[in-house]
Amino acid sequence: MATLQNLAEIRQKTLQQANLDRSRQGIRIVVGMATCGIAAGAQKVYETVQQEIARYGLAVTVVPTGCIGLCRYEPIVDIYVPGQEEAVRYGQITPEKIKKIIALHLFAGQPVPDYVCQDHRGKQMMVALRNSGVINPESIEEYIAVGGYQALAKALFEMTPQEVIEEVKASGLRGRGGGGFSTGLKWDYSARAEGDQKYVLCNADEGDPGAFMDRSILEGDPHSIIEAMTIAGYAIGADRGYIYVRAEYPLAVKRLEKAMSQARQMGFLGTKISGSAFSFDLEIRLGAGAFVCGEETALMVSIEGKRGEPRPRPPFPAVKGLYGQPTVLNNVETYANIPIILRRGASWFSSFGTEKSKGTKVFALGGNIHHTGLIEVVMGTPLRHVIYDLGGGIPGGKKFKAAQTGGPSGGCIPAAYIDTAIDYENLLELGSMMGSGGLIVMDEETCMVDVARFFLEFTVDESCGKCPPCRIGTKRMLELLERITSNKGEKGDLEKLEQLAKTIQAASLCGLGQTAPNPVMSTLRYFRAEYEAHIEERKCPAGVCKAFLEYTIIEEKCRKCSLCARTCPVGAITGKIKKPHRIDTEKCTQCGLCMSKCPVKAIAKRPKQ
Repeated sequence: MATLQNLAEIRQKTLQQANLDRSRQGIRIVVGMATCGIAAGAQKVYETVQQEIARYGLAVTVVPTGCIGLCRYEPIVDIYVPGQEEAVRYGQITPEKIKKIIALHLFAGQPVPDYVCQDHRGKQMMVALRNSGVINPESIEEYIAVGGYQALAKALFEMTPQEVIEEVKASGLRGRGGGGFSTGLKWDYSARAEGDQKYVLCNADEGDPGAFMDRSILEGDPHSIIEAMTIAGYAIGADRGYIYVRAEYPLAVKRLEKAMSQARQMGFLGTKISGSAFSFDLEIRLGAGAFVCGEETALMVSIEGKRGEPRPRPPFPAVKGLYGQPTVLNNVETYANIPIILRRGASWFSSFGTEKSKGTKVFALGGNIHHTGLIEVVMGTPLRHVIYDLGGGIPGGKKFKAAQTGGPSGGCIPAAYIDTAIDYENLLELGSMMGSGGLIVMDEETCMVDVARFFLEFTVDESCGKCPPCRIGTKRMLELLERITSNKGEKGDLEKLEQLAKTIQAASLCGLGQTAPNPVMSTLRYFRAEYEAHIEERKCPAGVCKAFLEYTIIEEKCRKCSLCARTCPVGAITGKIKKPHRIDTEKCTQCGLCMSKCPVKAIAKRPKQ
């Protein structure tokens, strides 16, 4: 059992053995082995590194790590050399490339500049992601070496449960999974609530399209979540917790299970933790991918073995949650902040951010942007900095049009507000929300009506169907949007959309239904002219909605090779070799194959005549 006394001994020993101490001799090769890296081929790269090291007989530490955020450059390999504070980072590595890197970099001391990955992630502050891409997530010793479980030891042996709660309160940490409620207050309510049994839950059911922040933390730093949940258990008087994670995250589940086993072996989970009087243990519950189970009461119902449907509130889960007992529920990113808050102090954490939004926020950047991946920025960072300095701007020199935050529950922020400081209050004021941290960037060729249709289609599909406003109302809204984007919009449709949206927001049972109209309302607020163009002018200004477009052959460019006719899957193109060709717009399904296959770019899209 690891006690408070020997934590320091484990830390020092691991620093030396794992070459985490940069001042000591020994080369450390780090291979990104999160889901994104493995999908890009990191497993073969990792195996090749091990083979080459063994072949040359090199004294090198090879470490699999989690995601570092530079997803477009996966697989990524970092090489740390003694005496050099910064690693040389290589991107888009293959087995052949790594052989060359090992031969030149390790033997000749010459980095291979052609493979070096330029890290564009400057001006960030890694708090929740502090260990991802740094330590081996399957080694509890490496977690301890970077300060792991010190916060738990401090809580158990130096603080009372209420002092822990007051420290979390003073930090200003707010929930990173949606509404941004005070974490310390939530813990305080559960601590004061009466109950025979109390529970600590982790929401790892990350369901927003394009969001992968929680998955990356679980894959790269699972012990931080275990430590944080154990601290929460101590603070509120709970001896049991559950991590609710979607089954589509097999690597996260595997690493969590291994981390929990290691924690039990070292005495950080189980009976009388680290020799204290406090006992706490964890279990994993797998979700089946239902978006509604990201809602706290639906998640608890699912853990209880029932169909995942929300319950009315109040009573709130902090007072009456899992199995009717007081329950604390936070998401992965929220918990990831807890250990470092206790180690460094509430005043440290609250020293950065804005007045009401303290700390940092992790975002998953996606859409029309150069540098897709994860970033972590201080609350209050301007949206422009995120898009252009960290994201690298819009590909093809196109203009920024909008950013969608908060997933299906969020809204769209137009270009006019690109200098907005990102925090909870500002996003709500603009008609969006922080959500879990998905941030989708859209360029000038994006149809905002189609964006609203896409998110509402997702919500309709994921509604549990329990309450009529959500089950029926969102379906009626989707039908209106589909009518508008199919060139069948009618006068009065926008007023119907707004009326339905207000009713759904006011009458839905849970947060999924209450926020489902947000993408529609925000696009109507800032891009109403696009809706009106679809209905009144019978055109899609962005040239996206197929019902408003047709494909045509530009005669002066056409070589009359008939490749387009042979490619068309529905026979909509007629014409023989060396004879004029034409597209039958009634038969054309607008799949775009003819345009992509034409060698002289003689096929174009244009508004219907």
